[in-house]
Amino acid sequence: MFFQKELIMKGEFNVLIITAASIGFFHTLTGPDHYLPFVMISWARKWSAAKTAWVSFLCGLGHIGSSVLLGLIGISLGLAVKKLELAESFRGNIAAWLLIALGLVYFAWGLRRAYQRKTHAHSHIHTADVEHSHLHGHSHEHAHVHCDPNKVNITPWVLFIVFVFGPCEPLIPLLMYPAAKNSFFTLAAVTGVFGTVTIATMLTLILLSRAGVNFVRLAKLQRFDHAIAGATILICGLAIQFLGL
Repeated sequence: MFFQKELIMKGEFNVLIITAASIGFFHTLTGPDHYLPFVMISWARKWSAAKTAWVSFLCGLGHIGSSVLLGLIGISLGLAVKKLELAESFRGNIAAWLLIALGLVYFAWGLRRAYQRKTHAHSHIHTADVEHSHLHGHSHEHAHVHCDPNKVNITPWVLFIVFVFGPCEPLIPLLMYPAAKNSFFTLAAVTGVFGTVTIATMLTLILLSRAGVNFVRLAKLQRFDHAIAGATILICGLAIQFLGL
């Protein structure tokens, strides 16, 4: 009888581990908000692969960690799954609206920046009252500096905040609660597998997509890079909020 019970528990453990890996992979793959914002901002801001991966990793960690923390609180207090699902749904709405706001603001700023990048003339008075003028755009080598190079880039921090609010919807009801009924070890293992697969899938999709975007010749669109990134983030937010992606 003891061995039969042990075999059943081992079978349940294996099923939960496989389920955690599968859900982590498909949940990330089918959620464009997990990778598109990072790909487009990396392209627009000329981030290196290392910086893109690091920012994505931290955001993924915040994304999973917030749901894990909520799940642990719910399990320790004996809260019903329904209550935690309501909390996750509320957080999801906040995250979606934050993503929409980020995309809208970034899109507007990108259009303004694109207008500033438009080629225009500058005149200079040289010796003997000789006037010299030339055309230039602010994205070329002869660009005139109109911004503070030491200004702090808040974009990664905004992304992090958005992802902390973003819930991992299937984690608590489908994985954490069933795993907690087995043992604390099962709970830790299932949560760890889900988090590892989710972040690994995120990084793979982001870095592969980033390489593809950078490979394609988009010189004509470079002036509108930030506006395109903002529009993409805006569409992601709208799709999540109104289409349930």
